[in-house]
Amino acid sequence: MDATANGTARPDAIRLEAVAKQYPDGTTAVRALDLAVTAGEMVALVGPSGCGKTTTLKMINRLIEPSSGRILLDGEDVTRADATQLRRRIGYVIQSGGLFPHRTVLDNVGTVPSLLGWDKRRTRARATELLELVGLDPAVHGPRYPHQLSGGQRQRVGVARALAADPPVLLMDEPFGAVDPVVRDRLQVEFLRLQEQVGKTVVLVTHDIDEAVRLGDRIAVLSEGGVLEQYDTPAAVLGSPATDFVAGFVGADRGLKRLSVTEIAEQDLDHPPVVRVEQSLAEAAEVLRREGASWAVCVDEGGALRGWVGIPDTVRGSGTVGEACHRMEAWVPARSTLKHALQEMLQHDAGWVAVLDGARYLGVLTPKTLHEALRRSVDSDALGVDLSQAEVDSIPG
Repeated sequence: MDATANGTARPDAIRLEAVAKQYPDGTTAVRALDLAVTAGEMVALVGPSGCGKTTTLKMINRLIEPSSGRILLDGEDVTRADATQLRRRIGYVIQSGGLFPHRTVLDNVGTVPSLLGWDKRRTRARATELLELVGLDPAVHGPRYPHQLSGGQRQRVGVARALAADPPVLLMDEPFGAVDPVVRDRLQVEFLRLQEQVGKTVVLVTHDIDEAVRLGDRIAVLSEGGVLEQYDTPAAVLGSPATDFVAGFVGADRGLKRLSVTEIAEQDLDHPPVVRVEQSLAEAAEVLRREGASWAVCVDEGGALRGWVGIPDTVRGSGTVGEACHRMEAWVPARSTLKHALQEMLQHDAGWVAVLDGARYLGVLTPKTLHEALRRSVDSDALGVDLSQAEVDSIPG
């Protein structure tokens, strides 16, 4: 069981209890694995080749039968259930979608509803709805065959087919591994958007730790023989590896990876002087002198960011701040990640990045405060305290 933000418990949608797989030649693929996935959660299984990731996934829907242990789906021991009926309750996505080449896209998506006895009208309506949901035009793509689609389009169709009968659980085996990096990035963004809408319980196998960090609510790191080395949030896996194996697997650049899962918090923001666009340059100069600062943020009367002014701008004579302020290109929305903020700094060669709530200015991140935010996040996990309680020493500057 897990807990939601309001403290209520969420049930385990999937639970593996001492699940093992040993082959007749004595090879152990998975060793007494205990794993619980809460309803609506996306869990990524990662590890080196041969660690039992795909075997574990296939045991959940019994494409591979476990040698021992129990697998519970919504509390039911599915090792005792009819395997064919079980698979129709679980969506399954593999590389390239695994589509039937002789069937149209609409027919592919409608495969499971047809097997469940849905009538043709209902099946077609559901297939049409899902193609729209995954960003494909049913009128354009529906009549086509898989060989007429790009790799990314085939993968979208595979996801649509897996969702067709509205299964509570979705299993995904390297779903984006067969496409190029640009398409993979786009598909990951689209899948996160889709998951926000459908809220499935997802178990995802990937060899890519960056993909696991981006997509997973929790990450299960497996070593050879299906040994569970760590099962935690992406931030905790990156910031506090439980074993030397995990530390080696996630890589020496895990601090950089953690930037992508650490959101900007209010306490991370710096607050340089602020001047309003209607103020005179003389007034702005006085603010900078009083604060001992070389620049100030410009906002309008509603608090929206309008740019920045520096000391040289304030000494040019009469006029208003609005007439002299420079446009600020480096900004991110509130609740962005530290990685997004760093990318904006680097892209615009900026010494700071503004953080906005809509148009309203909240504060700025500098390289110094960004580093402190990352350290605070890591320390909060290591110490087991709330982020607001983690303190770090400031960098001299």
